[in-house]
Amino acid sequence: MKKKTSFVGLLPLVFFLIFFMGAGILTGSFSSMPLLLAFVLAAAFSLLLDKRGAKTSLSDKIDIFAKAAGEPTIMLMVIIFILAGAFYSIADAMGAVTSIVNMGLSILPSNMLLPGLFIVGSILSFSMGTSMGTVTALAPIGVGIASQTGMGLPLVLGTVVGGAMFGDNLSFISDTTIAATRTQGVEMRDKFKSNGLIVLPAFIITVIILTFLSGGNVELQSHEYSLIRIIPYISIIVSAAIGLNVMVVLAIGIGAGALIGVSMGSFGIVDMLTTLQSGMASMEDLALISIMVGGLVGLMHYYGGIEFLLEKITSKVKTKKGAEMGIAVLVSLIDITTTNNTISIITAGPLAKDLSDEYGVSKVKTASILDIFSSAFQGISPYAAQILLAATIGKISPMKIVPFSIYSYLMIVCGILSILLNLPKRKPLNL
Repeated sequence: MKKKTSFVGLLPLVFFLIFFMGAGILTGSFSSMPLLLAFVLAAAFSLLLDKRGAKTSLSDKIDIFAKAAGEPTIMLMVIIFILAGAFYSIADAMGAVTSIVNMGLSILPSNMLLPGLFIVGSILSFSMGTSMGTVTALAPIGVGIASQTGMGLPLVLGTVVGGAMFGDNLSFISDTTIAATRTQGVEMRDKFKSNGLIVLPAFIITVIILTFLSGGNVELQSHEYSLIRIIPYISIIVSAAIGLNVMVVLAIGIGAGALIGVSMGSFGIVDMLTTLQSGMASMEDLALISIMVGGLVGLMHYYGGIEFLLEKITSKVKTKKGAEMGIAVLVSLIDITTTNNTISIITAGPLAKDLSDEYGVSKVKTASILDIFSSAFQGISPYAAQILLAATIGKISPMKIVPFSIYSYLMIVCGILSILLNLPKRKPLNL
């Protein structure tokens, strides 16, 4: 039986956007309205609504909200947030952040700090398959670079987010790659070739832009660093490169940081425990926001809002090019709605497959479109987890980072051009 669709199901998102953006516009600062409070109010508003033609009790609505908020992927994300907080707090306390920043400042010429940070982030995210792990590892380094060089912190953190989204989009072990290829029934290597050709210009242009933005007259304060103290970061890179689970990767980094910190006298065992607790506590808001968003999306599904969005977009498609653009718009809007690029691909994937079958779109191209646009919009949404995490580490408003996620914007441009120009021309294997 076809599920009923209703615009009412999108009203919680509309309420949130008007409330959050409106407060920012009226006050002149988007940090004036705490995101958690905005989502709590949107959730409260959503409980006043109902599915078309139904009379759902308040207790049933709360039950729907709670089940969606406690969905396994949401809980997994919360645990990753907590581990991420513990890692960057212990890495900072034992001197890993200072050492790796100073090592980077020593090795890289001043006009290559930003592109170097972006390239390192791209390699790290490609190895780890997770943008969250990359932001966790590199955002503290970015904060250190910004403080020592005088570069704008939003620009530096936007660079980190861009590098993180590179791997989230292209990594073989990324959830988005797995979701995109499985929903379309294609091989990962074929999707990688097609996807890589589409975003390669975005990567090159980003490096060029960041080179110009880095500047050449930077006064560096210190070049002292310890190779032993950067072992926590090396352990994360190595363990991610061999394909370990992201939680195992973070646990190894935390263990290495704690062991080296205690052995080198950076802190005692009691101080180490306090530092770990402090880092975990710093992620509380982010964890709660993820839970609130999960519950809110669950109610929006129940009310038919997500399905309404799907129906309106697919009804406008008439041609092959239109189908590709429709898939792009579909997955982008769902990502903006859910702030989860993996969930947006899983949601849009089946309909995208139907559209590609009907209009003769390559399944590999469809998988690429799904991954590119969901990852790109994830990298520019102020309430997406990656930007929230970077903003939390940098102690700035997420809205300040959004304009500087350069690579994410260029991904969108390259994605649109690939549709309009029917690129890449080369036929992928195993279609």
